Amino acid sequence: MANNKEVVSLSDLKTMLQFTTDKQDSLLNLIIKNTEQALSFKLSLSGDETIPEDLTFIALEVCVRRYNRISNEGMASYSQEGQSITFNSSDFDDFMDDINAWREQNGKNVKSLGHVQFFNPYRGDSRAL
Repeated sequence: MANNKEVVSLSDLKTMLQFTTDKQDSLLNLIIKNTEQALSFKLSLSGDETIPEDLTFIALEVCVRRYNRISNEGMASYSQEGQSITFNSSDFDDFMDDINAWREQNGKNVKSLGHVQFFNPYRGDSRAL
């Protein structure tokens, strides 16, 4: 992230995963970094904006989910010896209502009417029709 504010602490993530050693710290730090970047993007935050305190729980929960998906990337479900796990298509799926509500409350759902321009490829120039 562009900012230096820690959103998910390594300590909190290790507690959630019940880790007591430092063996996985590099991997966990990468998961934290990628999750915070993805959440910032989903919130439409600019480079100098930080993830709001009210939504930091999302980053921590997604970090846990992301860690638990290691070796199962891209799978929709997994079954072995009577145990079955079904994955959402995105680790953020369960939190999209919260994300969209925050975006709405903070003016981040501004919808552009857009501008469409058509070009005639047979005309030989790039004048709009």
